Amino acid sequence: MANWIKHTAKRISEKGGFFMFLRAQLSAQMATIIDFAVTLLLVNGFEVYYLYATFVGSIYGGVVNCIINYKWTFKRSDVKMRHVVFKFILVWIGSIWLNTWGTFFFTELMGELPWVKDTLRLYFTDYFIFPKLVVAIIVALIWNYNMQRLFVYRNLNIFELFKKKEKD
Repeated sequence: MANWIKHTAKRISEKGGFFMFLRAQLSAQMATIIDFAVTLLLVNGFEVYYLYATFVGSIYGGVVNCIINYKWTFKRSDVKMRHVVFKFILVWIGSIWLNTWGTFFFTELMGELPWVKDTLRLYFTDYFIFPKLVVAIIVALIWNYNMQRLFVYRNLNIFELFKKKEKD
């Protein structure tokens, strides 16, 4: 039984394709836990406005996600860390923008619904967490995973591309 578990863990850790997708989703879940923990701590512990707390939580979650993806998910030792960081920041800016404004848009939209005003706000002072969760899942699946897989962790020196264009 122990050998089967060890073999399965090794297989998931080393294979590409669907297994890489599973690793990316696990990494995203760890980053989401950090993101939500920071956001809720800021909102409830320090009374920070949910929009700013969402922004800061996304930053912390992004750092965790980048480190885990570099070391474990995509395992790209052939790609220089500085290239990954630069490309990750470009993608991350889009991710933070989508998460922050998506959360804001859907929270405000939800806040206008009569049943939310009358019922949900009585039980949940932090009802913004529901739209934040939906937006986080959508952004993770559609934007983050695909941009990291196709752009960030590819062996592409983006600095060389800029140099070539300058020479032309």
